[in-house]
Amino acid sequence: MSTASTHTESSTSAPINRTLVYITLGLSLLLVVGVLAGSKLVLDRTAHQPVVLSPLPAPLAESPECAAVVEQLPEKLAGHKRTPLADPAPAGAAVWQSSSTERITLRCGVDMPLQYTELSPTFTAAGAKWVKVGDPTGTGLATWFTVDRTPVLAVTADNAALGRHDNPVEGLNLAAAEGAAPEPARAPLATLEDAQDYSARACNEFIAALPKGLAEGYTPIDFSGVEGLAKDRTQVWAGDGLEPIVVRCGVKQPASYAPGAVLTQVDEIPWFEDEAAAEGPETSGGLATTLYALGREANIALSLPAGLGDEALNTVSGVISSTVPERN
Repeated sequence: MSTASTHTESSTSAPINRTLVYITLGLSLLLVVGVLAGSKLVLDRTAHQPVVLSPLPAPLAESPECAAVVEQLPEKLAGHKRTPLADPAPAGAAVWQSSSTERITLRCGVDMPLQYTELSPTFTAAGAKWVKVGDPTGTGLATWFTVDRTPVLAVTADNAALGRHDNPVEGLNLAAAEGAAPEPARAPLATLEDAQDYSARACNEFIAALPKGLAEGYTPIDFSGVEGLAKDRTQVWAGDGLEPIVVRCGVKQPASYAPGAVLTQVDEIPWFEDEAAAEGPETSGGLATTLYALGREANIALSLPAGLGDEALNTVSGVISSTVPERN
């Protein structure tokens, strides 16, 4: 009987040098920390370099009141540090920032914006009353204007600069600006004349059929007490920092309309744009476009903010088609 023997070969790996691994990891971490710290240092230095501000129309910027307001401004605003302005620095201005993309700008002595009308919602902060004017293109940039004093102050910021703050004005001391409050412009469409031969029934049906959500970000608002906007023939929608959308039924045909005028067809409804209304806020309000749907039993005027898009116009056109018959 024979016995078979088995020989097993084994190999032994070299031991891992854990000390070398720890040193390598430690050096890598130090490198990352150094890069982050260096980046932060560069950002901090960049954030506090003098900021170049372009001059803007500000007729009262050099007033003693604006000088006093700027003198009393805080070193921090909405979490950002005040940054010096590069020469030649415009009067009545200040900047706070944490980076080149997180910046708050203040201007004193500016003109009241055209968007401030009888329909503009206001709020109180820092002992003053403000109106917010946003960018209709959706950039997130907005400017807050004081509406209860002269000189008028404007504070501009975007979503990145605001962070967790609702507005960039809390913490300001505006006691030095104590002049009279400016008057708001008339509400859009409020100065239009009523027609003598419109169908009240058609207007009632039209207003009742309008949706609550006419465009993204807009909801109906109360406009009671605004002269020239009858509740039974008008509807108003507004949003945060947005110009209102206003529709009014039973108005007189615009004086600028004449047979052969250029019309814009939306479904079944031809619209006439009253370019004369855009020449001043006393007629159209703000920067809105004034349109008229003519040739129905009641003429309908529509004030649309700039940059709004076609959603509201398409919706209103559909409601007109279904509720206001063509004029015989």
